[in-house]
Amino acid sequence: MRKPSTLSERHVIGFLATISALMAFGVDASLPAIDDIRSTFDLAPEDNSVTQVISLYLLGVALGHVVYGPVADRFGRMPTLRFGFLLYILGATTAAIAPNLETLLMARALWGFGASVASVLRTTIVRDLYAGNQMARVISVIMGFFLLGPIVAPLLGSGILVIATWRWLFAGSVFLCVILVGWSYRFAETLNPEDRRPLQIGPTLAAFRQVLTTRVTIFYLLAMTFAYGAFFTYIASMQPVLDVIYQRADWFAPVFSCSGVLMAISFFTVNRFIEKYGAHLIALRVLTVAFILSVSLLSITFVSGGRPPFWLFVIGIALINAFLTLLTPTGTALALEPMGNLAGTASGAIGLISMGGASFLSTLINAQISSTVTPMIAGYTIFGGLAFLCALASNTSE
Repeated sequence: MRKPSTLSERHVIGFLATISALMAFGVDASLPAIDDIRSTFDLAPEDNSVTQVISLYLLGVALGHVVYGPVADRFGRMPTLRFGFLLYILGATTAAIAPNLETLLMARALWGFGASVASVLRTTIVRDLYAGNQMARVISVIMGFFLLGPIVAPLLGSGILVIATWRWLFAGSVFLCVILVGWSYRFAETLNPEDRRPLQIGPTLAAFRQVLTTRVTIFYLLAMTFAYGAFFTYIASMQPVLDVIYQRADWFAPVFSCSGVLMAISFFTVNRFIEKYGAHLIALRVLTVAFILSVSLLSITFVSGGRPPFWLFVIGIALINAFLTLLTPTGTALALEPMGNLAGTASGAIGLISMGGASFLSTLINAQISSTVTPMIAGYTIFGGLAFLCALASNTSE
């Protein structure tokens, strides 16, 4: 493993954080537009089919992992990144001009499929350059900057919607992606030529088999699946929850952004603890705290008849997310550590299973949310507990 002399750690973090934010922008900036999209296509106020604008994007992100990992191992990181960005631009452009909901939903899936390349390659490139706790530390810094997306994007989206329609909001994603395509030509290729793998079914299946039969990798993959399942529920349902259950739709953008601030702080803070105690121990501790908080909020929810006080609910969810999402840098580093030169394929398998599984799990919970937040908090509690058990079962030794 070598670090190209032209790439400083600051440049690596800046570039990977920005491409990650571009991926998240497709979700975060779209959330304030849900009601406007519903109105554009004459959907009833209680019609939640419009939330598929979010879920299909996330499904596209999940499906892209199975493609970009092997392709990046064969053709290199930068050519693969630019191809994914091309699909991102095509999907975002089609979504911006979609004449009906069906076209919009298909475009969103393609948009997410293109955005998936950022999710795969941010961890793959880090794995090319770093190892062990240093890899976990760099990923946590990247994720900290990445969380500027949830902080800024909803506010930016709300601002754009004041002066323009949601179509211009989607068009803005195209402009940002074009800028990143240009930046990619200043970023060095990180895959060593001798580590390129043939793009064949046999080797790819063998690589997937190794991912699925490596104890640390599979158990942390499952842990992240459950953790993402809880967080995806939050992403898809928070706006309807604030609108329908609490009658405070105007609070969505500031609440979502403040939650992002708290998560960003937690990602920047956790670095020193990863270096001191190791990624595995930190993963267990953050999952323990997230589970305890979830159980506490669930108890309050039951006592409150499924509708806890607004600020208690908002602050409680934000705190749980701040701990639960810290599994991303620690779990990803631990899952990828044994993979060696299978980094691209391994990232693809981990992303496909964790994000695809999480999308399915969150869909099950979202379908149960109507007049109370009990299903949402129960989902957090169950998924958080299962994530902890999976991390514990990984039997990782540092």
